[in-house]
Amino acid sequence: MTTPLAIAFTPNYFVPAAVMLRSLLDSSTGAFELICLVTEEIPLPMQEKLLAMGEGRLSFRYIPLAGRLQGVYTDPRYTEAASFRLLLPQILPEYDSIAYIDCDVIVRQDIGKLFCETDLGDNYLGVVFEAPIEDQAVRFRALGCDPRCYFNSGFLLMNLKQMRAESVSEKLLEACRVPYLEFPDQDALNQVCQGRVLPLSPIHNGIRTFFLPQYRPDFEQEYPQPGLWEEVQRSATIHYTGGKPWKLFTVQFGAWWKVYDSLPAEIKAEWKPGKMSRFWRLYRTPAGRIIDAARSLKRKLK
Repeated sequence: MTTPLAIAFTPNYFVPAAVMLRSLLDSSTGAFELICLVTEEIPLPMQEKLLAMGEGRLSFRYIPLAGRLQGVYTDPRYTEAASFRLLLPQILPEYDSIAYIDCDVIVRQDIGKLFCETDLGDNYLGVVFEAPIEDQAVRFRALGCDPRCYFNSGFLLMNLKQMRAESVSEKLLEACRVPYLEFPDQDALNQVCQGRVLPLSPIHNGIRTFFLPQYRPDFEQEYPQPGLWEEVQRSATIHYTGGKPWKLFTVQFGAWWKVYDSLPAEIKAEWKPGKMSRFWRLYRTPAGRIIDAARSLKRKLK
């Protein structure tokens, strides 16, 4: 079975997108039809390199969407492409459902299997709830959302047929016309879709706080199942919701660079790695264990 999977990226995000797709292939057994939502044309050589990396398991369809979000507030910290997922029910009338994933992710779960086995019923979305810390909970309540049911939108199973039937895209776009949302598309999804989402295991979207030991009590309040915290550390998909490992020394830094190392040389040639590449060469030596131990001790002392 071929799984439809929507992503959004720009040419300057080509290598992070390739890293995500490489990890997707490594974690799955099936094939994927990639619906690529773009603000500008992806150069043909880049398209060809992604297709070659897929070895017959990845097909690509590029949909230009520049200008489709006129009148909708987009935070300058994020690209316009981040909000294109709100349009998926409108622009993909031939699909009843689809998966969506951000490109700042290392996939460690079989998305195709999850997509095939999940029945969304009349829910709009399948989502992973965040485990809110107190200052986040205050913001979620101000949005009119239950903090225990606020979800991260970096990985979604989307019931496009149900969303079309109830004009959800139009409601989402209207919700985004205000300038005060911190995470415009994600906040709008939470406001409009609350009560119509199917909870998924946190292993499918491991956000930054799921990997930091100081937030374990918050995680286990949201997810009290025995052993789930340990399972997330071992095998959850990693979503770099904070600093990006190609820019900063951040949570699960090495996991991203290990996948990067496995990319074909022709894809790496599209990118000039910065200082984090040099740091990675140091980090993967025995000195890296010393760095990790020092960082762990610093966290415990906080």
